[in-house]
Amino acid sequence: MKKFLAFLFMLCISCATNAQTFHISPANPVLQGEKMTIQLKGLEANASVKIVAERAQKSWGSDKSLMYRSEAVFVANALGEIDLAVTPAMARSGTYKGADIRGLFWSMMPTKTEAAKDAKTGTVNLVASVADKTVTTATIEFIQYAPQLTLEKLDKFPGAIFANVPNEPKTKRPAVIVLGGSEGGNESVNDATKRIASQGIAAMSLPYYSPKSWPTMKQEVPELPLNFVDIDIKRINDARNYLRTRSDVDGERIAIYGVSKGAEYVLLAATNFAWVKSVVAVVPTDVVWEGWGEGITPNTRSSFALNGKPFAFTPYQDFGQEFMGFQTGDEVRIRRPQDKGRAANPARAAAARIPIERYQGALMVIGGQEDQVWNSGMMSHNLAERRVEAVKSAKTKGETLSLIYTDAGHYLTGNGYSPTTQYNAGPNKSGGTPEGNARAQADAWEKTIQFLKRTLDVK
Repeated sequence: MKKFLAFLFMLCISCATNAQTFHISPANPVLQGEKMTIQLKGLEANASVKIVAERAQKSWGSDKSLMYRSEAVFVANALGEIDLAVTPAMARSGTYKGADIRGLFWSMMPTKTEAAKDAKTGTVNLVASVADKTVTTATIEFIQYAPQLTLEKLDKFPGAIFANVPNEPKTKRPAVIVLGGSEGGNESVNDATKRIASQGIAAMSLPYYSPKSWPTMKQEVPELPLNFVDIDIKRINDARNYLRTRSDVDGERIAIYGVSKGAEYVLLAATNFAWVKSVVAVVPTDVVWEGWGEGITPNTRSSFALNGKPFAFTPYQDFGQEFMGFQTGDEVRIRRPQDKGRAANPARAAAARIPIERYQGALMVIGGQEDQVWNSGMMSHNLAERRVEAVKSAKTKGETLSLIYTDAGHYLTGNGYSPTTQYNAGPNKSGGTPEGNARAQADAWEKTIQFLKRTLDVK
């Protein structure tokens, strides 16, 4: 009897060992963008396995969520194992191909199925099947921000927040001032601020403009300017001075981070204010551009100013004509009126150049060669090259890090674990391929955090 029980026990162990199971690290919840391993073990050697991933995802410009879905077929190795980081998805068998730990996440496509009202957009369900029979499932719970993140609303700065992760023993941390792009308001910039702070760097958002947002046509932050004209960059000095009053911030170690028009802002700040220690400019420009807004006559106002004096600007050409595509259904590429304006006005573009060679701190630029919102690839090249020349002539000693992605467009602030398939689905084209955008996001996000920690001397 004892021998029989022992045999059953060993048989159960053997069965458990051979059971098909997902092995995912780190354990739930997973801070999105954190390095992961996703493996499937216990398969037969060389088994063909299909993995399907599903998650709820909000549609752009809508409160409704749809179910997004991706799938790929893999062949297990001789040990009966699949590792998504190294096992290639078979060509023409799913939504992506090749070995990519993030492939099942960025390649998701919207289905026609509306997600349940209580569906969490961060929850991804994985289903593995062999010969159309489910062999195992798993759930990954992604979170955008560190669970211990603390947030403060800053009444002195409308729409702004200060975000930090408590540290023990309590010490003064460096801080990053974060600025968003032409979407304005505070939702996207506050999101970026919380994601940066989740990495152990104190961060403050600085909303500076708030247009009427579609579909409500209301200002997200009514206290901020409605039009993007003559935005005074001296406001970032007020943010820096506020941070210097905080007992948890080291006022001598402050970086600035800006995206798109926010990158234009922070580059101007870096060239005018000596306190800036390091700069991250995501999809930046190397010149100041024309401003716009309700009742603003084209080619009359600058986007930015300093102490009330507008900067020289590069004008657009045929901007209104380009936007007609939203009514006619034609493709809209906002880059075109900017390229036309720059080409037609070389002298004005030269006068509007941002003198990045004057900046003495560390600079990181991130551009997409296929950017269709504006030519951030070329403009990143220009910024980096002028910095190199400045170092050669001893005008600056600051570090320059240039990341320019050949297959990427304008949306490079993600981390590669969210769907990128719909960036160019509507009339407004942002550029890049889904895979190129996802790979660029993942690479740039990791290197951005490394750059900030290194240049701010984060221990």
